[in-house]
Amino acid sequence: MKIAVVGGTGFVGSRLVEKLRSEGHLATAHGRSTGLDLVTGEGLQDALSSVDVVVITIDAPTFDAAASPFFRSASGNLLRAAENQGVRHVVLLSIVGIDRISEVDYYAAKILQEHLIEAGPIPYSIVRATQFMEFVEKIMSWTSEGDIVRLPTTRMQPIAVGEVVDTLADVATGTPINSTVSIAGPDVFPLDELGRLTLQAHDDGRSVVVDESAGLFAAVPDDAITAPSGARIGSVHYTDWLAHGHAVA
Repeated sequence: MKIAVVGGTGFVGSRLVEKLRSEGHLATAHGRSTGLDLVTGEGLQDALSSVDVVVITIDAPTFDAAASPFFRSASGNLLRAAENQGVRHVVLLSIVGIDRISEVDYYAAKILQEHLIEAGPIPYSIVRATQFMEFVEKIMSWTSEGDIVRLPTTRMQPIAVGEVVDTLADVATGTPINSTVSIAGPDVFPLDELGRLTLQAHDDGRSVVVDESAGLFAAVPDDAITAPSGARIGSVHYTDWLAHGHAVA
């Protein structure tokens, strides 16, 4: 099967390309570094030539209101090119809970992206994932100052990126579901607790202070970004993941 991964040079996409190739598929990676411009459409026709499946793992350049026009342009160009090239299945990586948090600009933009894929001319599958374990330290860096890390008590259910990649590969090589599947890690933690566990695992002397107004996830209510009913649940526990020395570079 020939599969084009748009965003295939990024954090998730590059791992997905490697996984698909290991399974014997012809997987190609596409992004700005390979000459693909989703906003103008440059390079799309060549990237999708003779492709069976397109997997979209891109992020917008920013997390603010500019994300929506980016996804509108990118999705429109990609869907037109995919239809022209006879692509039979579009798979989108998205985020658990975005339909429950309209006040976060980036989440609203991802909802728009999903709606464009759903309304498009090609059979599709959407894979929504919870927050990656690999990004917990990045989240902490947004609200760190000196020896203090300020974090809200927002509940999270982090998943290892390897399990996200496995699910994307499974969905991409299967029949389009024309619906959404959600995936999440096995454990739910308040974000401040995730921060403390992470600092302890790395012998980091900083302290976590609860601040319900700190960072992007302060706007997230209740269990909005934890696994919904029917979600696939991974097997990698965050504490085990930390114990094996994983960390963001």
